[in-house]
Amino acid sequence: MADLFDVLSTAIKNEEPIALATIVRGEGSGAKLVVLANGSSQGTLGNESLDRVVIRDTIGELAAGTSGLRHYGRNGEARQDELDIFIESYAPPPQMLIFGAVDFTASLCRVAKVLGYRVTVCDARPVFATHQRFPAADEVVVDWPHRLLDKVGAGLGPRDAVCVLTHDPKFDVPAVLAALKTKVGYLGAMGSRRTTIDRNQRLLDEGASQEDLDRMMAPIGLDLGARTPEETAISICAEIIALRSGRVAPSLRDADGDIHRPG
Repeated sequence: MADLFDVLSTAIKNEEPIALATIVRGEGSGAKLVVLANGSSQGTLGNESLDRVVIRDTIGELAAGTSGLRHYGRNGEARQDELDIFIESYAPPPQMLIFGAVDFTASLCRVAKVLGYRVTVCDARPVFATHQRFPAADEVVVDWPHRLLDKVGAGLGPRDAVCVLTHDPKFDVPAVLAALKTKVGYLGAMGSRRTTIDRNQRLLDEGASQEDLDRMMAPIGLDLGARTPEETAISICAEIIALRSGRVAPSLRDADGDIHRPG
């Protein structure tokens, strides 16, 4: 048992996703199984069939960053109630990558931090990408957005977000193309409707598909009538929450007319 907790504590210290499954009711109560994001595990809940099913479900909980109580038969059968197993996820904070050191970026950093994100700001222009301008960011990277995504994109998942705020083709087209290769849960891009139409055509010319474009929220944010950087940041984060929770909300992407039309 000590080895299990050693594995758990080491992973948590290193900010590696890991989960602990424990039988809290039924035969074998107290048995524990530690599961890593890659599916490897230590310990057992009593038999191979049960372990296999719980490992599968635990990987799903880890991907979503959630914990919860599940019910199984003795051999992992679904829709049975012989065992209660609590799956507790220890996932690192979700990541938000913000591309573009623009006026809206500082506000988005602050709102994202309130929601628990680890925030990285990236811009290729060193005069703009500074910790002094974005003190709320966990990291400020001076590089081209697509090059940063080439480095960290494999680690992005459904809980993470990429927000492209540059609305400059030489930055945002490569950034969006690189983000589309990842499994990031939210991809949004700022710009007017004209900018969005032009960007979409450039993306198609570069090999993106219509399915790729449908994955992107552009213009970024909910249709809340936001005008200030702070209001825009709230509309972006609200859109992320709505998509993550499966709720229907009025996105700017799906609306018509001027983004900043009078209320």
